[in-house]
Amino acid sequence: MAKKLKVTLVKSPIGAIPKHKKTVEALGLRKLHHSNTLPDNEAVRGMLWHVKHLVQVEEVEA
Repeated sequence: MAKKLKVTLVKSPIGAIPKHKKTVEALGLRKLHHSNTLPDNEAVRGMLWHVKHLVQVEEVEA
């Protein structure tokens, strides 16, 4: 089975640089404590690496 990542926004991107704000938006996160389930692939992992100070990531089985 393919693994998935549950990503939760835990810190506001208001003071973040514009690139990080767009990355959070591209991950599908809108409000604080909003979660989204994404596929576990290199593209998503790279996006998460850039905003690791704003999000919490959990691995879930699909």
